[in-house]
Amino acid sequence: MVDEAKNPKFKVIGDKNTASVETPIAKPAAFSSDRFRSQTPDTIAGVETLLTALPHHKISEAKDWVRLHPDVANYWSPELCFVHVPIKGARKEALHLIVERLALRFLVSARILRFRLALATKPNDTFFLCHVPSRNTDNSWNETNLQGCDQARTLWTQVTSRREEGFDSYEVKCSRDRDAFPEPKWPTQSLDELICASFVNRTIETEDHPGLLRLIGAKQTVT
Repeated sequence: MVDEAKNPKFKVIGDKNTASVETPIAKPAAFSSDRFRSQTPDTIAGVETLLTALPHHKISEAKDWVRLHPDVANYWSPELCFVHVPIKGARKEALHLIVERLALRFLVSARILRFRLALATKPNDTFFLCHVPSRNTDNSWNETNLQGCDQARTLWTQVTSRREEGFDSYEVKCSRDRDAFPEPKWPTQSLDELICASFVNRTIETEDHPGLLRLIGAKQTVT
């Protein structure tokens, strides 16, 4: 029989002849956030962010250090055909891709531009499509421009016009330190995907394209 006086933790239930011992109530365990710890790895960590429309221009117009993708076979396009199309309400004409047969049929040769596009970046993965000369490479401007593009495949390169110095060429120089900036984290999207996104609604593939009609002075039918 439990002596209640000597064991204050226990409580006697009933009279002395039928007394029973009640089990003490256990204290709740101390709170621990470990019970709620996430154990499943992040399945989307490191997933590449897909690039959308990229700016496009000459390497000199970057006005910064530039790298061009070293994989010429996959990230430098063949020579493509372009035209500038005036856009209502815009100061600058918009560069359009155009199918060559349409360009030759409807436009004078002086309006047709031909060059390559290469994936390029400024420091910290600021990507753009670089206009790479593909014709008249003996011209001093095109020659030095192309030199800069080729050098930028492996070195951070800056290309600057020397016109104000009285020279018809670009100055091509590399960064003082080869590792001045982190190596580019090139996207895995194909060059065609990047060009398609960058020239969306600006590809002239048919005779009734509004851009081509604007260039040849043809009336556009309102639908």
